[in-house]
Amino acid sequence: MLITRNQTAELPEYLNFALDHGAKPSEISEMVTHLAFYSGWGNAMGAVTVAREVFATRRIATDQLSPAIPKLLALNEAAEADRAKRVGDLYGAVFPGVTEYTTDVLFRDLWLRPALAPRDRSLVTISSLVASGQVAQLTGHVTIGMNNGLTQAEIAETLTHLAFYAGWPNVFSAMPVAKDVFEKRPR
Repeated sequence: MLITRNQTAELPEYLNFALDHGAKPSEISEMVTHLAFYSGWGNAMGAVTVAREVFATRRIATDQLSPAIPKLLALNEAAEADRAKRVGDLYGAVFPGVTEYTTDVLFRDLWLRPALAPRDRSLVTISSLVASGQVAQLTGHVTIGMNNGLTQAEIAETLTHLAFYAGWPNVFSAMPVAKDVFEKRPR
């Protein structure tokens, strides 16, 4: 949330808190990499500067971070083919570059990087979308999150937590979208 909203002043405190409570440096570096695509390059680069200082203070070396080019997780070919077809049918003819990068860079690379579990990657994405008020993207990502193992209760608790950091209006805009996904999802 802090990275998405480019609120780097509090970031050192929360990075240290995360490390003190078991987050791995590789997970933190991977969250920053992930958020470069979901909150923008500039916000991620601001977080890189802060994280570099925290890591240096804690003597965290680069070998503890996620590699630039890791061995990727296995791709769910059927689910990815369905997603790529839907996006291609909707936007491919008009926005071929975005459509191609969405497939190749986001879903065939970023989402398959192993330093952050798919479930956690979904949690980061949902949090970023709520924090930035991008509720139009939530339907797909709440569904992906639940497919990646997030429960309705965990998503609800995430929204509750985010209300204090991203503001009640962002959360109240997100709640109907998440509720709709919950209600339409097979039990």
